[in-house]
Formats: sequence, structure tokens, C-alpha cells
Amino acid sequence: MADRKIILGMVLTDGYGNLPGAWRAPHVDPGNYAKVEANIRYAQAAERGGFAFLFTPDFPAVRGDVEHSTISNIMDPLMETAAISQATSNIGFVLTGSTTFQEPFNTARQFKTLDIMSHGRAGWNAVTTSDPAVAANYGKPVADRAERYQRAHESIQIVQSLWGSWQKDAWINDQESGRFIDPSKLQPINLRGEHVASRGPLALPPSEQGQPVIFTSGGPSPHLLALAGRYASGFITEVWTIEEARAQRDALRNAAHEAGRDPDEIKFIVGLMTTVAPTVRDGLDRRIAIAGDVIEARLPHLSAMIGVQIQPQHIDKPLSSEQLAGAHASPMDPRSAIALRVAREGWSPRDVLAHGVIDYHPVTVGPGKVHADHMQEWFEAEAADGFWLAPDVYEDGVDAFVDEVVPILRERGLYPDGYVGSTLRENLGVPDQYGLGAWLS
Repeated sequence: MADRKIILGMVLTDGYGNLPGAWRAPHVDPGNYAKVEANIRYAQAAERGGFAFLFTPDFPAVRGDVEHSTISNIMDPLMETAAISQATSNIGFVLTGSTTFQEPFNTARQFKTLDIMSHGRAGWNAVTTSDPAVAANYGKPVADRAERYQRAHESIQIVQSLWGSWQKDAWINDQESGRFIDPSKLQPINLRGEHVASRGPLALPPSEQGQPVIFTSGGPSPHLLALAGRYASGFITEVWTIEEARAQRDALRNAAHEAGRDPDEIKFIVGLMTTVAPTVRDGLDRRIAIAGDVIEARLPHLSAMIGVQIQPQHIDKPLSSEQLAGAHASPMDPRSAIALRVAREGWSPRDVLAHGVIDYHPVTVGPGKVHADHMQEWFEAEAADGFWLAPDVYEDGVDAFVDEVVPILRERGLYPDGYVGSTLRENLGVPDQYGLGAWLS
């Protein structure tokens, strides 16, 4: 595997960024949530950097303090991405779609249409859904885990079978003879499971990559690993340490092997939140200015993580030697060791929090080398095949990463000099597939 290269993706959320308060940054248009033009700009910037894909999570319900915080979704992943696909040429699109509340025929039709529209750049992040707020929007109760995952298995098999129900050479399209389709190569699938069913066929031809790429996302639960091992070519996850990531990646690869697949066919993509700035101090100041009161509100959490009582009036004073001597990382939170390490470097509690030690993913702050070093360490430790980046503020954070970090990765031979091909499969380095996986047929 000497020719391995880092895969980069970028999460696309709300038009603002992934730092609390990004929507209020002075250089950001507060109306971006409703402007697909903004997301087109960010997609084009990521494409300039050779990113393999954009990733859109989806939580189809209102949650949180919406009076002061944004709604952390793009308006509709499929509709916005369809527009973005017409303004880009190479970057792929990994869109989240629920197997719990969406019917397989609709999923198959919508995602394959996007794949055709984008000339082979679509991926489906197939997820189960258990949140009561989402369930309420669909007028259904929350199913138990066993039912959700059984439905997910059935749904993915039906979707992939529908994708293959129009055979590759079914479209004759011969004006002279008058034959449009060979009906023997466009056939129903007639699949029925315990929870979902479809007759088919799907009246859509293959795209340049055949059909969309299957992804899954989440943590290391046995149910999810079994699902990913059988169907997925990409796995998007949240991990905070190299050890945790390597263990999860190994478990994923074992699940693929048990399903009869080559483990290299599944790419393990970990999250990374980025603030690119001339110095670490500049980056921390940027994060403090944008995050505002959120940092101070997190002080009790930091105290619990490192076992030290920190008074609000001391938030800008580094911990004393006595405090550090008594500090210890909480075994209940894998981020605690990171927080303690940063505190021992002499940063104040405010700066420790600005380092992102309570964020959802590891955070890198500072010049390009800081970000490149982090990714190189994880990649060479085989803790990741790639990273899905969450820039602090989209308006300038994407371009900063492309201009300051991507060249370093390329100089080190860690990242492709350009797109390998025009399809998502080519740029991920995953095999061709059409219809249900051969190992499942």
C-alpha cells in the first residue's frame, strides 16, 4: 500500500462554518443559510484543492437554541447538491439519507438521478435514525435498534438492486431502427423484506461510475460495523485519538473481511476541525472572537475533564504548578487527555478551550504545517485513510486550507497533485460496482 494517498472531504452544513458564532463573523453574510450561491462558492474552493467529496449530514428536525444558533443543515441536501453539481466538475457529493424513514425506491431514484446529473459523482451516506424529534416529523414511533438495522440491510439491498435493474447495455437508443431500450435488460427486481419492498425496475441508466457510492457514518457499534462491512465503500466517523481511530479502523476492516470483501475497498474517513492562521496565537484569537460567550460557558466542562476546579475569574490565567500536579484526565471522555496535554503546555483555560478540546472532533489551529503534521501522523499510523474537514468559517477558511495546507501535503507526497479521474469512485480509489455487490449475490 505504498501508493496510498490522503483522501480529503469537507462537511457542508449551514453556509456559515463549524465554529459557534460563525454566522456572526463580520465577513460572513448572515443570509447564507438560504443562499445556494454561498455553498457553490465553498464547493468550488474545495474542488480547487482537489477534495474528493463534500459531505452533507442531515437532521430533519429543529433542535437547539435556534434563537441564537444556526440550523446546522443545508436546506435540503439533494436539491442544493443538484445545483452545486452543475457548477463543479470533479468534486463528489456524499449525502445523508435515512433508511428508517425513506422508502428504498425513492432513495434509489433520487440518488441515481444526482449521480447521472453530476456525471458519476454521487454517494449515499445510509444511516438509521433514532431521534424522537425526527421520528415525530415523519409521524412514526422510534423503532428499536434491531428493527432499524434490519430495515437498513433490506433497504440498501433493494436500492442497489434497483440501481442495477437497468442493465449497462439496456439503452439501445437507435433512431434508425426505432429501438429505444432492450426490454429484456430492464427488469423488475421483485424484492420483499420484512420491512420494505420494491417491484422495480428503476428507469434510469448507469452513470459514468455506474451507480452511487455507499457510505455509512457513526461509531463502532457492532450493528453499524456489520452494515458497513457488507455494503459501504466509505465510513465517516468521529474519533479523538490515534489509538481510538486505529482500533475502529481495524474493526471496520475485520467486518469487511468477514463479509467476504477486500478491506482496502472501504475508506475510513475521520473528522478534523480546522482554523488556519499565521500563528497558533492568531488562530486562537480568531476562534475566541468568533465563538464569543460559548467558550466561557464551557469552563465547568473543562474543569470536570481534567479534575481541576477553575474559577471564572481565572479563565485567562494558566494553571498553577499545584493545579497541574493534581490534574488528571477523566477516563469517561477521550478528549480529556488532549485537554490536559494542552493545559500542561502553559495555555490559559480560555486558550485550552479555544484549542477545541470540547469540540466533536480533533481541532488543529495555526499555520499550514500544524494541520499537515496532524494528518500525516494519523495517516502514517494507519489511523485514517482520509479526513472530512470542518472549517471554522467557510467564507475564508476553505481557501486558507487550500492555499496553506494542500501544498504542504503535496510536497510531502501525501496527497494527489490533481484529480485521479472525474468520478467519485476514481477519486476515492474504490472498485466499480453495478447493482448489488457481487459478494452478496
